[in-house]
Amino acid sequence: MFNSLSDRITNSLRNLRKQGRLRESDVEAVIGDIRRALLEADVALPVVRSFTAGVREKATGALVSRALNPAQQVIKIVNEELIEALGGDTRELNWAHGEPTVIMLAGLQGVGKTTLAGKLGRWMRENGKRPLLVASDLQRPNAVNQLQIVGQQAGVEVWAPQPGNGVGDPVEVARSGVEYARQNGFSAVIVDTAGRLGIDAEMMDQACRIRDAVHPHEILFVLDAMVGQDAVNTSLAFRDGVGFTGVVLSKLDGDARGGAALSVRGVTGKPVLFASTGEKPDAFERFHADRMASRILDMGDLLTLIEKAEKTWDEEQARDLTRKMADGSFTLDDFLDQLAQMRKMGSMKKIMGMLPGMNQYREALDNFDEREIDRQIAIVRSMTKAERTDPKILNASRRQRIARGSGTTVQEVNSLMDRFDAARKMMRNMSRGGQMPAVPGMPKMPGVGGGYTKKQKKKNGRRTSGSKKGRSGNPAKRRQQELAALKGKEKAGNAFGVVPKEETPEADLAALAKYLR
Repeated sequence: MFNSLSDRITNSLRNLRKQGRLRESDVEAVIGDIRRALLEADVALPVVRSFTAGVREKATGALVSRALNPAQQVIKIVNEELIEALGGDTRELNWAHGEPTVIMLAGLQGVGKTTLAGKLGRWMRENGKRPLLVASDLQRPNAVNQLQIVGQQAGVEVWAPQPGNGVGDPVEVARSGVEYARQNGFSAVIVDTAGRLGIDAEMMDQACRIRDAVHPHEILFVLDAMVGQDAVNTSLAFRDGVGFTGVVLSKLDGDARGGAALSVRGVTGKPVLFASTGEKPDAFERFHADRMASRILDMGDLLTLIEKAEKTWDEEQARDLTRKMADGSFTLDDFLDQLAQMRKMGSMKKIMGMLPGMNQYREALDNFDEREIDRQIAIVRSMTKAERTDPKILNASRRQRIARGSGTTVQEVNSLMDRFDAARKMMRNMSRGGQMPAVPGMPKMPGVGGGYTKKQKKKNGRRTSGSKKGRSGNPAKRRQQELAALKGKEKAGNAFGVVPKEETPEADLAALAKYLR
């Protein structure tokens, strides 16, 4: 969503970092770049003015001029202002005590209210609540059927006494749904209301009557994150016409410029509580302003990545993996389990996008084939039990058989085995208290091992010089040597210390992926 904005801001801050001593003109140039980037991202003008004024006031003060690293201080200020623009501290839902918490969804037609109702219900169920979905959208054709399907996928009960399609009283459906929830011990009620293609009096009147009938504890305004400047007018119309207590951003995984996310908090004064990041039922998360600011500034979002991993892995799996790392009994069956867990965490593009400094790899990430993990799983499943336990027996004929069985090539089988060997060595080294080993093609990143040590550079100097001498006849080993030859002079890092590379081959992504397995 924020790719273009992120690139513009981080490039400007990278240029600032190159300055040995900051002058007021340097700061003004950065503020001008950020202002243009925000306007091009469809951020509302009042929000842009407030943001740049805050940065200018703090960045030109005595605090920056006396800082040991003025450039880093300016970056810190930009980060703080971004967090403030996105909403500051994360607010919890207003949960009721002794009765079901009633949450009403409002918004235009097509923003994804019905799908989001199911996602919110699933999120509540996973957090120990017992939600009920109420189908009060009786205008849109098949809206009731859609909510029933969404509820079934989310494992949440749906209250739908009326068939919809223009028939029935939505206010009565909402009122009876809340009463049904009280009588049957539900802890939360999510009321899905009708939308329109535009703001009109009938729409506002119906939403107000539902609000007055059920007295919701929260009214969540669902906003399409891709609408741009129109988000301001729509948000203000709903705030003044119906009123809402929080915002939910839908379609945050889209390729729009993201101005709505940065504008809605500043324009309406209401916090963003949740974000929908995809079509799947689990593509739903709490909105954290500080984490989103980190993503925009290319500093990653490791906390969200850790939370995703915690949902996928359990303690028993972690203990078993730790034991196998320590005693060196990590097998291809364990490797297969890790690939499956990786698939559950989501797409590789989303996972890698949460790591710091990934803006420089965006083109490679965009071109990454998500079916690569599926092919690797197919290769391992095409092996016999003995081959998974002892990969050393995989001779040429066995590898040809595995390639035919998995619908891949021998080269892909060889590549997978190289990755498995590297992952096993890394785990063995880490279990002994060492650092992550060097992996050919792995760029240096903050807090992550990779690249080559001085001793390795000296040792491998001749072989990686590009001469034919020392090149292996084995295709897999030769590929490793070619990747090692891609080492070059380190360029100046970006504003956050990330060292870019001149080339980012697809093999880099495979190497990076091993650190997540």
